[in-house]
Amino acid sequence: MDYNQEQKQDRKTLLWAALAVLLLLNLVLVYFIYHEKQENLVKDKIITAKTEEVLFIKTKLDSISVELDIKIAEIQKLGGSVDSLMAMKAQLEKDKRELKNANTYSAANYNKKIKSYETTLSEKDGEIARLRQELGIAESKNEELSQKVTGLESERQQLSDSVVNYSVQNRELTEKVNIASALRAENLTVNAVSSKGKERKGDKFKAKRIDKLRINFKLGENAVAKQNEKEFFLRILDPEGAVLSDMATGSGSFMFSGKELIYSSKQSISFDNSGQSVDIFYGRGGIPLKDGKYSIEVYSEGFKIGQGDFTVK
Repeated sequence: MDYNQEQKQDRKTLLWAALAVLLLLNLVLVYFIYHEKQENLVKDKIITAKTEEVLFIKTKLDSISVELDIKIAEIQKLGGSVDSLMAMKAQLEKDKRELKNANTYSAANYNKKIKSYETTLSEKDGEIARLRQELGIAESKNEELSQKVTGLESERQQLSDSVVNYSVQNRELTEKVNIASALRAENLTVNAVSSKGKERKGDKFKAKRIDKLRINFKLGENAVAKQNEKEFFLRILDPEGAVLSDMATGSGSFMFSGKELIYSSKQSISFDNSGQSVDIFYGRGGIPLKDGKYSIEVYSEGFKIGQGDFTVK
């Protein structure tokens, strides 16, 4: 009995010892958990602070980048050099990329760079002011030059207008001279020539007595006309307005006012301004003339210089 009680007592002792060990282990575990939690809290605070710091630096770099772009654009507009600013922009972009690398990040270094960037931008304000002042002087000179150019343009326009007016006047004068130089066929007469060579003068002829027509006119004196070889074109129009022509006997065509006209016959003479008499013959070529009134037109050097008519009955 005593032995059994002793065994029970030993078992109780062992149980309490085990419980004590378990309690001690729990206490140790709680301590480590608490300690680790405290360390994590400290780490979280450090990470949060560092994140805020990086975010602040990134914001500053972005702001500097925007201001740098504005400065570059303005200096370019004013005609200044932006080489140093472009190099600064390239370095700034590199710094922004390296900001994500925790191994190379240093707040002190970045704050130093930011200060350097801000100093450079501040210095560029002075350069911009100087360029603006120089541009103001240049614009004043350009305005003065522009006024001179405007004056020259005005003078050039006046000269151009004068040349145009002179050209118009010269053309008008040339046209007047040409018109004045036009010859005049005066005293135009028509003679009917029979097959036997007998001529009848007048304005009415019998068809059977007409083998040829002789048109005669006198050239009026004209001191303006050139004394040279001149060609005269004769057009005889029948009662229906058709031109009498026979290409086999000397008819052809000539240009008048941009149009091609058929002529019945032509004659050339050497004009000497002596009131010359001109004869132009037209042979009917065996074809009898129909009854009615015929019109006669004489042309020379682009002008219609005379006209007349006769009747066949």
